[in-house]
Amino acid sequence: MSTYNFPPTSRYYGIPIVALTRAGGEQTPYLTRRFLPPSDRFAFLHAHRVTAGERMDLIAASELGDAEAYWRICDANDAMRPDELAGAGRSLRITLPEGIPGTPTV
Repeated sequence: MSTYNFPPTSRYYGIPIVALTRAGGEQTPYLTRRFLPPSDRFAFLHAHRVTAGERMDLIAASELGDAEAYWRICDANDAMRPDELAGAGRSLRITLPEGIPGTPTV
């Protein structure tokens, strides 16, 4: 049933779209569940120390160049929701996108 393609920058890229068939044959499309990938699949770049008042969209804009890529920081830090990563002093892993290998550190 998949007719909509999410862009590669979307957290929903590659997630199958299926349909619920209701009584009478009406179909309602929906995305299947997205599971968090294991954070060890991400090549570590550096840590970001959260300061008071920082929001995940601002951190993503600063660190990744895209405010809407906050979900990548969530994935790399085993968090489903951005508010799980809030809090001054917290250290966040900034990584390459999943599947892109990094340079081994010495």
